[in-house]
Amino acid sequence: MERLLNISESKQIPERYQGTPIFKLFEYHNLGKEHDVFTNPQMLIGSCMDFRLSFNIPRNFSYMIRTGGANMANMEFKISFAISVGDIKHIAIIGHSDCAMTKLSLNETKFVRGLVKHAKWTKKLAIKHFNNKSLEFGIKDEIDFTLKEVSRLRKLYPGIDIVPLIYKIEDCKLALINE
Repeated sequence: MERLLNISESKQIPERYQGTPIFKLFEYHNLGKEHDVFTNPQMLIGSCMDFRLSFNIPRNFSYMIRTGGANMANMEFKISFAISVGDIKHIAIIGHSDCAMTKLSLNETKFVRGLVKHAKWTKKLAIKHFNNKSLEFGIKDEIDFTLKEVSRLRKLYPGIDIVPLIYKIEDCKLALINE
C-alpha cells in the first residue's frame, strides 16, 4: 500500500471528508479553489515551522501552530484553546518531506556555531543545549512521526477529527497519509 494518497482532483479526496474543512483545505491548497470569506476559523493546522511550507488558504480559515517537525508536544493548551474557545472540530497535523528534524545530527556543528556567533552563547552551552534538546525534538521519519502525533492527539481529543497529512516540498502539494 502506498503511504501517501496524492490529491490532484476533488474526487480523490476520501468521502469521509466531504463537507469538512479538511476537504476545503485540499480544494484551496492543492486544487486552487477560489477562496471563500471566513469570519471564524474552521480548523486548526499544526505543521512544521520550516520556511518552505506555504499554505494556500483563505484568511481566517484556520488556527495555525508551527513547530519543528510538527511536534505538538507542549502545545496541548493551545490546541485545547482552539477546540474550546474557537469551536474547532477538525485538525490537520502536517509533516513534510525533507524535514530537517530528521537530520539533526548532520547540523550539530552548524547549530553550535550559529548559537555562538549569533546568540553569543558559549560553545559549551550550545553543545549542551543541542545534546539535550535534539533527543527531545529529533524525529526519524516524517510520515511515521506525523502518524504517531496524530495517534497521541486522538487519544487526548477523541471527539475531534484529527487527520495526518504530508506537505511535499518537491511540488508544494498536500497528501493524505494512509493509515
